[in-house]
Amino acid sequence: MIVLVGANGYVGRYFQAFFEHKNLLWKPFDWQLFLSENRNDLVNQLRASKATFLVNCAGYTGKPNVDACELNKAECLNGNVVLSRLIREICERIDLRWGHVSSGCIFSGERNKGEGWQEDDVPNFSFRRPPCSFYSGTKALAEEALGWRESRASADDLASWKHESEPSGYVWRLRIPFDQSNNPRNYLFKLQNYDSLLEARNSLSQLSEFVSACWQCVERKAPFGIYNVTNPGSVTTSEVVGMIQKMGVSQKSFNFFDSEDAFMKKVAKTPRSNCVLDTSKLESLGILMRPVHDAIEWSLKNWKK
Repeated sequence: MIVLVGANGYVGRYFQAFFEHKNLLWKPFDWQLFLSENRNDLVNQLRASKATFLVNCAGYTGKPNVDACELNKAECLNGNVVLSRLIREICERIDLRWGHVSSGCIFSGERNKGEGWQEDDVPNFSFRRPPCSFYSGTKALAEEALGWRESRASADDLASWKHESEPSGYVWRLRIPFDQSNNPRNYLFKLQNYDSLLEARNSLSQLSEFVSACWQCVERKAPFGIYNVTNPGSVTTSEVVGMIQKMGVSQKSFNFFDSEDAFMKKVAKTPRSNCVLDTSKLESLGILMRPVHDAIEWSLKNWKK
């Protein structure tokens, strides 16, 4: 039995559909139960469900965007950091394997020579390495709550992101999710509804492929740890807009901000993460996702109006 926390969210619904398609038994679990004081009752419920794996899709992202997290900091901390820590503690207590949906929004930019950030790179868009949004800060703290820390052998060594002991579950980093639906959480839908856009280069995750890749980690008994689960490659905002127009999904005339400073002054309350993630660790396991441009094209071809 798979326990699914956050089953009714944008990502959670894709896990639901995937489990049902694969004829896997699953059960939704209210994330608020983990924040209750009666932990023994929660442990008993998990044991009674005969759970064999727990997937945590719950988290606080803010609506309509991460600017809302700046106004609801307590909820953001509870939903992203406290919840993650409690899930880890309870799963370890009953020896239950788990997978946690994290975020690539804890990075900014690219590594040297245009490479993507790797799983053992220390987040550079966090409370410890500002500036960052409050949302991104809590997502980096969530990985710390799951056991990862900045580590170096000596003062001369480069810092790396390492687990304090042997990890007991998976951390799957999602990055700007998209699919083929008119969903306000869908990146491709969001772009069509903004008055002006910020030009940036990013990694993206096609949701159905993201969920499949995450579960392949479980099926293949991949080593526990962090995995960047994004479609290989990167894409700019203008490239995505061009594909939307080319595929006939929208013929809107898209406007762009002159600079990031103009974007921050006019519409944003907090900095945004724009980054590229390296996917070679996932690929080394034979878990392959389509190149990002191909995945976007497929979603636009199958657009559901």
